[in-house]
Amino acid sequence: MTTTPNGSVTFTLEGSNRSTRLPVLSGSIGPDVVDIRKLYADLGVFTFDPGYGETASCESKITYIDGDEGVLLYRGYPIEQLAESSDFIEVCYLLMNGDLPNAAQLAEFRKGVTYHTMVHEQIRRFFDGFRRDAHPMAVMCGVVGALAAFYHDNLDINDPRQREIAAFRLIAKVPTIAAMAYKYALGQPFVYPRNDLSYAANFLHMLNSVPAEPYTVSPILAKAMDRILVLHADHEQNASTSTVRLAGSTGANPFACIAAGIAALWGPAHGGANEAVLKMLAEIGSVENIPAFIEKVKDKNSGVKLMGFGHRVYKNFDPRAKIMQQSCHEVLAELGIKDEPLLDMAMALEKVALEDEYFVSRKLYPNVDFYSGIILKAMGIPTSMFTVIFAVARTVGWVSQWKEMVEDPAQRIGRPRQIYTGPTKRDYVPVASR
Repeated sequence: MTTTPNGSVTFTLEGSNRSTRLPVLSGSIGPDVVDIRKLYADLGVFTFDPGYGETASCESKITYIDGDEGVLLYRGYPIEQLAESSDFIEVCYLLMNGDLPNAAQLAEFRKGVTYHTMVHEQIRRFFDGFRRDAHPMAVMCGVVGALAAFYHDNLDINDPRQREIAAFRLIAKVPTIAAMAYKYALGQPFVYPRNDLSYAANFLHMLNSVPAEPYTVSPILAKAMDRILVLHADHEQNASTSTVRLAGSTGANPFACIAAGIAALWGPAHGGANEAVLKMLAEIGSVENIPAFIEKVKDKNSGVKLMGFGHRVYKNFDPRAKIMQQSCHEVLAELGIKDEPLLDMAMALEKVALEDEYFVSRKLYPNVDFYSGIILKAMGIPTSMFTVIFAVARTVGWVSQWKEMVEDPAQRIGRPRQIYTGPTKRDYVPVASR
């Protein structure tokens, strides 16, 4: 443990003579926490926290969020600096290893990822078993989970070297599998990875190229995709990351754990927010309808929600959104898009929300999902692939969190408690007497 004691809190169980003093612990930054591990032993009661919104489930050195101040740090580095000056592979190294690499370390790490991008050729046969109209996230869950059947030479989670190889394989192969899922849905040939391209450029190449003609990756689009990957690489103990940790706490292999994370991310309340933005824009219909839509949003009885604005964690602004906004305008300029109705509506809606006192006073700023959906739409990527791209980015965060958990000597198998509200003990009655 690297937390430090910072006083204690005394709990007394009313109506009894039982009390306990629980230590207060401090991390390197952020709010203190009360260590309740002896609460049941001392008082015979548990805590009740649906959704774990007030509960720290683990100790982590990877990502820090201050939602009130709009701060996101990877290993202490502000996301703004990393998005501007770093690239995704360097961020992968940082998340996994704790520090920025020197030139030699970065080159070695980049090579380790690059030369694991191909998947076993028999994995191609998996796709023949899926319907062409299968959701690509369903395909991702199945194929990523099946990697353990092909790469079972690195499933000993207690071996540091095998953990490293598994991490390389996951970070490298998930984009390849994602692109294969996309091509399969289109009925196009799979495109093999190219090791002469950057991580983001290679991903775009596998998504967009065809054997019939050459495809050149735009540096602007590659940079935009790289930023999307960097900004989504990790986000503390969110639902999918917690799922990966919970699965990993059982000793499950890393491929199974990441497949579990992909399944959790598939939920529309988690990974589908940018897709919901485009659905909202389609329902608005045109720029002329925005004022009427805004009035519905302001009406509490209408049930209409403004998607892509505000954030559960960020109560000020989403620091990722400002970076994504810049990329959004760069992509639209690069592609020469001026008359795309959905994008026109998005820009008009952004202007209204940033200027309207109703939204400004409630701090309903555009979040990262608002801009990422626009960028991906402009790139011609269908909405069904949005969450898949999120999974590609988040794989390194999941792997880093899984690796940290496995290496934590204090880690135990996850086993939340409950308040039981069902029937008390009752006797079985034979069916003839019921």
